[in-house]
Amino acid sequence: MQYRPFGNTGIDISALGFGAMRLPGKTINGKQVMDEEEGIRIIRRAFELGVNYIDTAPYYCDGESEVIVGKALKGWRDKVYLSTKNPIENASGDDWRARLEKSLKKLDVDCIDFYHMWGINLEAYNNSIHVPNGPLEAARRAKEEGLIRHISFSFHDKAENLLPLVDTGVFETVLLQYNLLDRANEAGIARAKEMGLGVVVMGPVGGGRLGMPSEAIRNLLPGKVKSSAQLALRFVLANPGVTCALSGMGTMEMVEENCRVASNEAPLSEEELASVNASMEENKRMAELYCTGCNYCMPCPHEVNIPLNFQLMNYLRVYKLADYAKEQYAQIGKVDWMKGKNAAACIECGLCEEKCPQKIEIRKQLRETAEALG
Repeated sequence: MQYRPFGNTGIDISALGFGAMRLPGKTINGKQVMDEEEGIRIIRRAFELGVNYIDTAPYYCDGESEVIVGKALKGWRDKVYLSTKNPIENASGDDWRARLEKSLKKLDVDCIDFYHMWGINLEAYNNSIHVPNGPLEAARRAKEEGLIRHISFSFHDKAENLLPLVDTGVFETVLLQYNLLDRANEAGIARAKEMGLGVVVMGPVGGGRLGMPSEAIRNLLPGKVKSSAQLALRFVLANPGVTCALSGMGTMEMVEENCRVASNEAPLSEEELASVNASMEENKRMAELYCTGCNYCMPCPHEVNIPLNFQLMNYLRVYKLADYAKEQYAQIGKVDWMKGKNAAACIECGLCEEKCPQKIEIRKQLRETAEALG
C-alpha cells in the first residue's frame, strides 16, 4: 500500500481509503438488513491490506454505518484514522455539538480524527457555519477538548466556490468529487495542495459509472489495465494534489482489487496521463456534438428531461458504458435526483428544437435514446 502526506496535518494516510457507504446487506424474513458481521470482516480485511483511513457518516447504511465502523475499529483504533461528518442543519453551535456527541456514542470512540462539515457550499459557510455561536466556534471548542483532531469539510458546490472555501484557512482537509468523467474540481485540488490541505477524493469511479464494463475506457491505455475501474482509480491517484481515493467497498473482491491497484507505486506515467487526457478531451468533444447540456431546450411541456436523457445516451454512445446508461435511464422520474420523464414520453411537438442554439435534431435523438436505453 502507498502512503502519502495528508496536507500539513503531519499524518501519512493510505492512497486508498475505505468508504463505509455501501456496506453489505442480507435478507431476513424477506426484509433487507445490514450484514454487520460481513461488514466488519470486509473492513478489517482492508485494514490488513494497509488501508488506514476510513470514512463514514451518520446517515449511511440506514444509520448503521457508524455503528459497524466503530465495531470494526476495535483492536485497530491506534492504527487507523477515522473520518465522519456533521450535517449542517442550522446555524446553532449547540445543535452541531449534539450531533457530534451522538456520532461519538455510535462509533464508541473518544475522538474523531477528521470531522467534516458535511456537503457544505459557500453560502452555508457564510450564513450557517462562520457565524456567532455557530458550528465553526463549536468545532474549535471540540478540537480544544480533544473530541476531534482536525476540522474538515466535504464539498458538493459549484467548482468555482471551492477556492474561497479552501482560502478561508479554517479547514485542514477536504473531501470532494473528482474522476475521469468529472474534472471540474481540478483547479480547486491544486489550490488545496498549495494551501496545505489534504485532499480525499470521493467517487473516483464516478459513482459506479466507471465500474461498469467499458471497452472505450479500457482502451484509453490499451493492454495496460484490466478494467475501466482500475484505470479510473489510477487516474485519480496520478493527480499530485490527491492524497487518497475513497472507495465504497461492499465486497471482499472489491477490497482485494482496489488494494492491488493502490499498491501500484507508479500509478500513471506522464506520457500515459497525457494520452488519457487527450483521449478524454476528444470524447468530451464527441459528446458535445450530441448535446452540450446548456438547458436552453428546457422546460419541456411534457416534462421530458432532455439534457439528462442525452447525458445517459452519451455514456452509451461515447464511453460505451451500456449497463450503467440503461440502469440510470430506468430510474428517470423514479428518484428525486433524476426528475422528469425519459425519452419515451416525447410526443415530438418540436418546441425544444426551436430553442436549441446548436440546432440539434432533438426529436430524432430522443427516439434513438428511447430505442437504445428503453
